[in-house]
Amino acid sequence: MSDRTVLILLGPPGAGKGTQARMLEEAFGLVQLSTGDLLRAAVAAGTEAGRAAKAVMDAGGLVSDGIVLAILKDRMAEPDTARGIILDGFPRTEGQAVALDRLLAEGGENVGAVISMEVNDAAMVERVAGRYTCAGCGEGYHDRYKQPKVTGVCDKCGATSFRRRADDNAETVAARLAAYHAQTAPLISYYAARGVLHRVDAMAPIDVVADAMAAQARRLTGARR
Repeated sequence: MSDRTVLILLGPPGAGKGTQARMLEEAFGLVQLSTGDLLRAAVAAGTEAGRAAKAVMDAGGLVSDGIVLAILKDRMAEPDTARGIILDGFPRTEGQAVALDRLLAEGGENVGAVISMEVNDAAMVERVAGRYTCAGCGEGYHDRYKQPKVTGVCDKCGATSFRRRADDNAETVAARLAAYHAQTAPLISYYAARGVLHRVDAMAPIDVVADAMAAQARRLTGARR
């Protein structure tokens, strides 16, 4: 039985998965594995699975679960993942979760914990749709929670030009949340039935969320020391 920690983060866009994953990486020596990053790296490296993925993407198709799992298996064979991994963006469906379980079982491993970063949809729409940044230095602001001290002037660099992401609008954010809930609801039930699901209020302040996430990571890694 492997002693590697396998942690999965579930949460919609804007929930803070990336921020929290980076904190867990630094604090516990885990490696974040994002599906998109893995695909790009495998294609760039020209691995067998990467070449298969490139052929599909070049043809305008969607990369199959089998190819994603092959790329994940290759990445997990690298020595820097020995202590543990954080999966971000995979699995997305119950079928992928079953396939991941099979892959892990081949190496005597299993999913140690799944953290569901839960959000209030209405508040999340406001959080994301209100974001904007300084065009000069990238400093972040928000219509409600963080406005420049002097209206129209960046606190950090003094620039007077700001920008918003085209997809950071209420309609797009609401649609992304609806898609996430529809896609992920079966996953939450799947992992809850296996006793590995933990829920975290992702609407709390970042440090509060970080403490809750760290408690789960500490339980996993501590149990294996």
